Amino acid sequence: MLSALYIINISLFYQYDTIKDMKTKRCFLPQREQRRFIERILSEMTLSEAARICNLSKRSISDWRRGVLSMDYEAIRKLCKMTRIPIPKNLEIRERYWYASKGGRESGKITRSLYKGKMPEVDEEYRKKRWYEWWNQEGRYKKHPIINSSSPVKKPLYSEELAECVGIILGDGGITRSQVTITLHKYDDIEYSEFVIQTFKSLFDVMMSIRPKKYKNYKAIDYVISRRELVKYLTSDLGLKIGNKVKQQIDVPQWIKKKQSYKIACARGLMDTDGSVFLHRYKVCGKEYKYKKISFSNYSLPLVMFMFDVFQEVGLNPRIARSSKEVRIDAIEDIKKYFSVVGSHNSKHLKKWEK
Repeated sequence: MLSALYIINISLFYQYDTIKDMKTKRCFLPQREQRRFIERILSEMTLSEAARICNLSKRSISDWRRGVLSMDYEAIRKLCKMTRIPIPKNLEIRERYWYASKGGRESGKITRSLYKGKMPEVDEEYRKKRWYEWWNQEGRYKKHPIINSSSPVKKPLYSEELAECVGIILGDGGITRSQVTITLHKYDDIEYSEFVIQTFKSLFDVMMSIRPKKYKNYKAIDYVISRRELVKYLTSDLGLKIGNKVKQQIDVPQWIKKKQSYKIACARGLMDTDGSVFLHRYKVCGKEYKYKKISFSNYSLPLVMFMFDVFQEVGLNPRIARSSKEVRIDAIEDIKKYFSVVGSHNSKHLKKWEK
């Protein structure tokens, strides 16, 4: 779980600096001071939380602490805002590629020393001609060792955890040819997002990148994994589909439907993303009544029917709303049974139920 300080100040992570040129700056401190500064920040949050906020690896933060790597100014600004630790006054700020001109000068010195001060002449037209010959005959057919390779992912066996992950993807997820995206509420799902991140890490050994929506007043965050191998596994092995889920009227894969525990786990993932617990109010003869209810809504009708069937199988009494895009649980005893049998990993639903 996130620390209390992290939860309270998480909104600061989504504030962007209006001075765009500062986002590419690098910053420096004397090695000992830099180590003490980073250690002070890490006394307020874990290394994993700091890396996630900065959208960097834990190795980068560790290298900052060791003083062997220059720091990213934008990342330091975010960490200082999160922890309320002031930015050091003697912080030296440089351009992103401040070392390029220095490296060029040193390289020039070495080259001149090799040729004893006389640089070799290059026939540029001949060089281009030879390059194009190589490219057309050989180069264009070679696979690039980085561009044409796919990073591997772990491919887990069928399990309840995997079935719940499929429910999460079917609910608030999307799949393209190279990415898997889970879109969650910026504030309401902040604790649940930690569970989603850990689930994908546990199942596929991949980390998600956090991409806030850039639209004004848009209260959603995209949690993204860019792995073609993951997309291939989800579609070829698990039965999910690339593209618009509503147009394709996506359904739950058959391997989940064959086992009761998988169906319950998948329903939990769907409900935690596309479901809600709400208070229904109405008046009769001037007297107000209010009851808590559960709703799952989705424009893919096979998913609605899947949830209806699962609710019935575990002994609940669901009903399909008039729109046919929503299934509800109305009776308070049924709601109690839902949280007992199916359960939830989304604290947003649990808090509304217990409130």
